[in-house]
Amino acid sequence: MASDSPHQTYHTRQVQRLLSRLYARSPQKDTLLDRAIDYFEHKEFKSSDEKLTPNEEELAQLERTDRYSNLLGLCLEVIELVEGDSFAESNRKSAQVLGTIQLLCPTEGKRIAASNEMCKPLYKAVLALRLLDHLIIDGQIVETNILKYIGDVPAGNYKEFTAYDKEKAQHFLHQIKVPIVMAALLQDIGNFHPKAQEIIYGPEGNENPFRTLEPEQRKALLQINYRETIYYISEGIGIPVFAGNTKAEREQFKKDEKEKLNFIQQLIKSSVKPRSSIGNILKVPQIYTSIVLSTKSTYNYKLLPQVYQVLNKNAELGACSQNVVDALYQITGMFPQGFGIVYMPFSEFGGKGDCYEYAIVNSLYPKNPDEPHCRMTTRKLAFIGFGHDIIITKTMNLYFTQTAKKLASLSKERLNEILELLSSNAHERKKLDILPRCWHAKEYFSIKSHQKIWNKSD
Repeated sequence: MASDSPHQTYHTRQVQRLLSRLYARSPQKDTLLDRAIDYFEHKEFKSSDEKLTPNEEELAQLERTDRYSNLLGLCLEVIELVEGDSFAESNRKSAQVLGTIQLLCPTEGKRIAASNEMCKPLYKAVLALRLLDHLIIDGQIVETNILKYIGDVPAGNYKEFTAYDKEKAQHFLHQIKVPIVMAALLQDIGNFHPKAQEIIYGPEGNENPFRTLEPEQRKALLQINYRETIYYISEGIGIPVFAGNTKAEREQFKKDEKEKLNFIQQLIKSSVKPRSSIGNILKVPQIYTSIVLSTKSTYNYKLLPQVYQVLNKNAELGACSQNVVDALYQITGMFPQGFGIVYMPFSEFGGKGDCYEYAIVNSLYPKNPDEPHCRMTTRKLAFIGFGHDIIITKTMNLYFTQTAKKLASLSKERLNEILELLSSNAHERKKLDILPRCWHAKEYFSIKSHQKIWNKSD
């Protein structure tokens, strides 16, 4: 993960700081993960029938309030970062966060798995929010506990929910969107229980945590994760203490918070075998994120655009809903946000040129899912900081074999000449294919002026 430095834009620093407060460890032990680990460790060494002393009881309530407040604050921060006053603005902001995560994470080297593991919960939460919007607009949400907060807002006005009814939109945000983000962030928190960690790291604590587990180990880990996640949500987080004045306010507060807690548990429980349930809002982004931010030793950046082959197979096997997979495909398209595209530009006379250029995927909802909306990052074989937005058609995109074949007729000398101009050093050139199908944009993104690829282009 890149360091927080003056070489980053304010937005890049925002994303990085948020990531560091979620699933990182800190010396102050004040991250979301630190708080959960502390809870699990104390719970593990406390007998289930051992009563708490009055002082311990009071301390436990204070700690629970702290965990809830921390979680709520992080969720509101996530929502503020990815939600706008309109559907289009929410999509732009979400694309920026998803792309920034992808471009901060290494795509080569030994740190891929650890970095991706830390980023998964936030990435998944953003996808879940955008999937919720899409399914509501598409009329696929049937849960009454969600629809009642939309009320009489016509489907056509949901895209402009805030402008249509700001008060109702805020209530919807707190009762539906906040729990969805909470569920996404906490879905696998049970993996950090000591018993789960013993499986992950082995009895001696010296195993590779990202290795492929034996079937029995994986089954045991899934059971522990599920059980301890549900327990942490109900007992470690629970319902916050009321801080208002009147009895009516207290009753409404308790009703709202109990409903939120039940919704979070419903999301987690139904995501295990979602079928056609609301659990797909977590399950489908979970599978997508596990591929795009893979922690497996077989991680291969070039294969990320094949994520929907995995999702469609899961849907075919009944592990998730095909309708929801199709919905996410419309949102993200084939190519993940921040993915490095290599394409053949058209010459000034309208034909294909004798070279290729680089671009980065920077927008959700492509008109054609396999033709990504991108920001140009090179022009005439030179890197630029302020390129135009462009739709890369299949006939331009070297990721597709038929298009790559069109450049195969170029001489080896010409291809080496292009590679020399578009790679930063000789060592990098040795590792690259002479005719690349995609490119690793992390180094490009490390330059502050190159981190504005979501700003409006001229």
